[in-house]
Amino acid sequence: MENNKALHEHLEKLLVGGDAHATFAQAVADFPAELRGKTPKWAEHSPWQLLEHLRIAQWDILEFSTNPKYKERKWPQEYWPETAAPPDAKAWNRSVHGFCEDQKALCALIKDEKIDLFAKIPHGNGQTILREILVVADHNAYHIGQLVLLRRELGAWSAK
Repeated sequence: MENNKALHEHLEKLLVGGDAHATFAQAVADFPAELRGKTPKWAEHSPWQLLEHLRIAQWDILEFSTNPKYKERKWPQEYWPETAAPPDAKAWNRSVHGFCEDQKALCALIKDEKIDLFAKIPHGNGQTILREILVVADHNAYHIGQLVLLRRELGAWSAK
């Protein structure tokens, strides 16, 4: 039982981040509005595209993990926004809020003692909640790192 509790705590910490890299909150905090749609010439995506991709992909994994009627999205078009810049002034904050709410829902899933992290997801093809949490944590860490790199390149990062 103690090992199970430790696993749940470690998974939540892994998902939220902060041990080995910047957290999502740090990566998006006070991001200058005028830089959100900028793409350095060497980069493939703008900060907005990375943020929105993070939100969509995390939501998709949460949806797959919890919804028996889950419908697979088309890759890559349904996982990336069409434009480099947010469509309106409030889109960035909506995306940040959506990401945070879905991250909280994933943390609640981890903490739910009724959920067997090792059991196969009934509507999947062998995936478990444990696997999905590890995938989303890995995916988030990768793209949050990219977001920090873009901030540095755009002159909007301070290693606080």
